[in-house]
Amino acid sequence: MDDDPPVESADAQRARAAGRRRAGRSRASAIGVIGEILITVGVVVLLYVAWQMWIGDWIFGAERNAAGQERSTQWQESYEESDLPDPLPTTEPDAGEEPPTSEPIILPQPADAEVFAVMRVPRFGPDYAVEMAGGVSRARTLDTIGIGHYPGTQMPGEPGNFAVAAHRTTWGKPFNRIADLRVGDAIVVETQEGWYTYRFRTLEYVRPNEVDVLLPVPQRPDIVQATTSYLTMTSCSPMFGLAERIVAYSVFESFTPRAAGPPASLTEGVA
Repeated sequence: MDDDPPVESADAQRARAAGRRRAGRSRASAIGVIGEILITVGVVVLLYVAWQMWIGDWIFGAERNAAGQERSTQWQESYEESDLPDPLPTTEPDAGEEPPTSEPIILPQPADAEVFAVMRVPRFGPDYAVEMAGGVSRARTLDTIGIGHYPGTQMPGEPGNFAVAAHRTTWGKPFNRIADLRVGDAIVVETQEGWYTYRFRTLEYVRPNEVDVLLPVPQRPDIVQATTSYLTMTSCSPMFGLAERIVAYSVFESFTPRAAGPPASLTEGVA
């Protein structure tokens, strides 16, 4: 008996080789499709990040400023249409003279996401006008309104610490230029009652868990009763990071009631 294996015909060999080539091409095609999908997904993600960080920020920032300007206009129109007696002399101040000031009106603590003020910072530009609301949650205040007030801290003009937070990047980045503040810069908080002017003093960087920045006298746990009103602005640091917090401290200077007209601090300085 002949034990040699049967010899495969040339046609069979060619057919088997062709089958292997087709299988190889199929695998290569599948890998190529997956690669193209991954590249497309990557491009979409990069475009979204670019939109969120630049184009979206520009849009959100413009919307924030427009909302603040609109609220300021509503407050002024509401005052002008009211029948309340003018508590101050109606004569206009001389050129270059500051409008009269008075004791600050202390507002009640706002509810969560309740807008109570508009922040204006000449250093940040002439159009900067961002609404301030109660609470510091992202979903209800920081992402949707702009600047949030730490619950339990003091209100504008009140002795103690008026502490607020806002994004430094994304969602309109209200505090994007916080590191540009210079000693003496005006930070004006407008409410329906008038304008509270603070003067910037110093910056510092702290770890996220250092809550002493929210004390009545920031970083001074030994002082229980404050006699001065401070403004504490907090945001993330470094830019696009969460490792630290950048903190800007300002000291209360004056309160200008709405009857006296806008203070000169609103238009001083450069952007």
